[in-house]
Amino acid sequence: MFARRPGDLRKVWLLESRIPALKAVLAHCVQHRLGYTVVGDEDLRKLSGSEHHEGVVFGAVPAPEQNLSEWLRTLPPGPQLAIWLDGVGNPHNLGAILRSAAHFGAAGLLLPKDSSLALSGAAARVAEGGAEQVPLVRLGRGDNSLAQLASAGFQAVATVVRGGESLYGGALPGRLLLVMGAEQSGLDPALAAAAARRVGIPGSGAVESLNVASATAVFLGEWWRQHRAG
Repeated sequence: MFARRPGDLRKVWLLESRIPALKAVLAHCVQHRLGYTVVGDEDLRKLSGSEHHEGVVFGAVPAPEQNLSEWLRTLPPGPQLAIWLDGVGNPHNLGAILRSAAHFGAAGLLLPKDSSLALSGAAARVAEGGAEQVPLVRLGRGDNSLAQLASAGFQAVATVVRGGESLYGGALPGRLLLVMGAEQSGLDPALAAAAARRVGIPGSGAVESLNVASATAVFLGEWWRQHRAG
């Protein structure tokens, strides 16, 4: 976050042991009269809501969400992958998906206009830096958004637990709109019907399905293998 948008930093809390590694951040705070405080481990646990704070907490302005039109205008030609999250509400799943999306080079994470998801501190922490790499795009009307994406060359693939073709049975489109649904309710039927294909991840059958974040990572890995690996 500091490397990409230092102007959005507002406050820093850190352990004394982290000072040597964060000298550039603290120098920035001094230069711009931003507060930083050396605190104990318990204070950081309370501030971050986690034991996995790695010795530092930033107070920062969230990165702004984009709208679909401006995101599409800046998108390069060629293979691109966008992830549409339908009904997903858990911030930890969002963070895990952002981390996988950054690792496999996804171009954006698309959120329906009525989705409660946003980049919370919990999501950013789980993302391990992925939240700074993958734009969040807030959609308008679903049908308009699908039409815009189709005009930009994206082919929608709906992910399903049952009744779909195998992920490993054919080629994924280079410009892929991957539509992921919530684990409890699955995809909105209208959204699934609008997709060109319905695809699932074959497995042993010992469990019904993968967690949405794990399933997303599997799909992203296969798309990367087909279009970007090597």
